[in-house]
Amino acid sequence: GKFRAVFDSPEISEGAALCRAMIWCDQYKAVYGTARSEMSPVLVVRHTAIHLAMNDTYWKRFSIGKETKVKTPEGKKWAESNPIRVSPPGMPPQFANYNLEHFIADGGIVLACGLAFSEVVAKFKKDDKLDDAAAAKVAREHLVPGVILQPSGVFAVLRAEEAGCRYIMAS
Repeated sequence: GKFRAVFDSPEISEGAALCRAMIWCDQYKAVYGTARSEMSPVLVVRHTAIHLAMNDTYWKRFSIGKETKVKTPEGKKWAESNPIRVSPPGMPPQFANYNLEHFIADGGIVLACGLAFSEVVAKFKKDDKLDDAAAAKVAREHLVPGVILQPSGVFAVLRAEEAGCRYIMAS
C-alpha cells in the first residue's frame, strides 16, 4: 500500500500493538478517506509477545495466561485463550474487528520472531519429549493461521522499514 507502518510488539501489553495498528488504519480512513487497500500495517510480535502469535490450544495447554499474568476480560481468571485472536463477546461495535484474525484477513501482515519462537518449540520438546525438528513442526501447527515466522523480530522490523514502513514502538 501507499501508507506503511510497522508496529513493534516486544511485550504482550494487552495487545496494544494490534490495537494501535487497527486504530491507525481507522484514523487514516476517517481523516483522509484512505481505502484500506492503500494501507500496509505490519505487526511484529517478538520477545515475550510471541505468545500472541499462538492459537488458543497452545494458550490453554501451557497456561500462558498464568505464565504471562494475562487475565480474561472480566479480570477474574487467567486467560486460557489468546486474548487478541478474536474479539471477546460484548466488545463495543467500533472495536469488534480489533483482533488478529480480522487484521490478517483484512490484509494486515503479522511477522513473528523466530528466536522467541524457539521458546515455544522448547515447551513442546519438553512436554512431549520430542526432538528439535518434531517439536518445531508441532509448534508451527499452533501458530495462528497467517502469521509468518521470521529469523528474528529485529530482522522483521528492519525488513519492514526497508520496505518503506514507518516504525512505531507499540507497547
